[in-house]
Amino acid sequence: METRQQGFLDSEPLREADEELVSEVNLNNSILTEEEREEIQQELAKLEEEISTLKQVLSSKEKQHSELKQKLGITPLSELKNNFSRGWHDMQTSTAYKKTSETLSTAGQKTTAAFSNLGNAITRKFGDMSMAGLELLFPRRYVPFLLWFPQFVWFE
Repeated sequence: METRQQGFLDSEPLREADEELVSEVNLNNSILTEEEREEIQQELAKLEEEISTLKQVLSSKEKQHSELKQKLGITPLSELKNNFSRGWHDMQTSTAYKKTSETLSTAGQKTTAAFSNLGNAITRKFGDMSMAGLELLFPRRYVPFLLWFPQFVWFE
């Protein structure tokens, strides 16, 4: 095997020999005395028992929790509704929502003004046209429509 300097951050990729060395290391075979091993196993058993007890306590508390909610008439649907309402209120009172709302309101006002100006310009153009101009713009089959609905046509 090749010898090379090993630094804290080795920039060279692993080679096959390196991979074999890593796979041969068994982390479970640490040197423990029989007493230490027994002590660790007892501690592990104690922890497992505590976990089991805590799971039982938690289960009991969850059951008690649901019974109390049921007595108060709190259903999952009502909880969802309350959470949604609270979330909606929180969102509406947030600074980001207020700024976005103001921006969209301003944009809507400007868009309305732009369309209004466009409509006024189109109305002026139609008002400037004579009937002959309308016939050029619209085929004869549309002229009766324009006569029946004079609000769309302005004649001088």
